[in-house]
Amino acid sequence: MAVFDQTDASRTTTDVEIVVNPMLDPSDPLYLHPSDNPGAMLVSVAFSGIRYRSWKRAVLRGLSVKNKTGFISGECKRPDPQSPKFRQWDRCDDMETSWILNSLSEEIAYSVEYASDVVELWKELEDRYDQTNGARLYQIQKEINDLSQGVLNITGYYTKLKKLWEEMSTLSAKK
Repeated sequence: MAVFDQTDASRTTTDVEIVVNPMLDPSDPLYLHPSDNPGAMLVSVAFSGIRYRSWKRAVLRGLSVKNKTGFISGECKRPDPQSPKFRQWDRCDDMETSWILNSLSEEIAYSVEYASDVVELWKELEDRYDQTNGARLYQIQKEINDLSQGVLNITGYYTKLKKLWEEMSTLSAKK
């Protein structure tokens, strides 16, 4: 859209200001929906230090729905501070940081709240909690071995067994 003051006859077409539409395409990772807010929760249960991989999967799903996984992966890089996209990127990074901090227990959130951006925050959580643990792998294998139907119906038994298999598969793949 061009803005031109017709009362000023001395202006030429080279003097016309171009007004850029500030609206972003909803598929752009820098787009924030009007309902997005820093108090939102990505997951229903805050991460307390137990079952990191389950929490991580839930957070990744929530961020995927909002088209924001590129921020934690580092794919959506911080633009130059002089770039017109810098302020929007900074807003998105702050929003995503808030969402992740809200998805953590108070104690864990306090320990990572000073991360400089969401990439650093995510890396800190990964380094701290996403270690393939031989003891956990052994524990899952033992749970599978010791699992019996007992009072569970067949669906409950299969569901519990399937969850253990998937967790063991994920852990084994990380080795």
